[in-house]
Parts: sequence; C-alpha cells; structure tokens
Amino acid sequence: MKRRIIVAAAPEATQYKRGDTGDNIMQLQWTALLVLLMLAPQAGARPDCDKLACDEVKQSIREIEARMRAGYSRSQGERFDARLRKLKRKRSKLCR
Repeated sequence: MKRRIIVAAAPEATQYKRGDTGDNIMQLQWTALLVLLMLAPQAGARPDCDKLACDEVKQSIREIEARMRAGYSRSQGERFDARLRKLKRKRSKLCR
C-alpha cells in the first residue's frame, strides 16, 4: 500500500492586496465625515440680527428693573411685571 501525501496549497489570506480594502474603506469614511461637517449647520453661529435683538431685550429688562428700583405705584408695578415677563420669555427664545 502506497501512502499518498496530499499537499494543499495554502490559500491566500485575501484576494486583494494588503491594505487595499482597508485604505479604501478609511478613505470613504474620511470623505463622508468631511462632507457631513461641511453640510452640518454651524453650532453657535447665529446671525448678527439675533445678537442685536438679544442685546436690545436685555437692555429693556435692565431699564425696567432700574425704574422699579426707583419706586412705583401698584398699577405701574403690575405693568412693569407684565412687561418683564414678556421680555424674559423673549430673551429665553433669542439669547441661547
């Protein structure tokens, strides 16, 4: 009886060259990241008009608070309070 020795050729680890697929995937990931960063809205970037409106509202609040420190009647106090509530709501929307 003869012994048969079967020698199988070792298959290649991958069918691609080393680094070929990894480099392509990494390049696609970087490209996708750059595209997303360019298309994403700027965080914290607000138009100047929002900043100006915010500053105006803050100034109005300061003025009313200064007038309230100087003294006021009951009817004036109610108007001041109503105006302050309205301005503070506006400030919370504009000044983020």
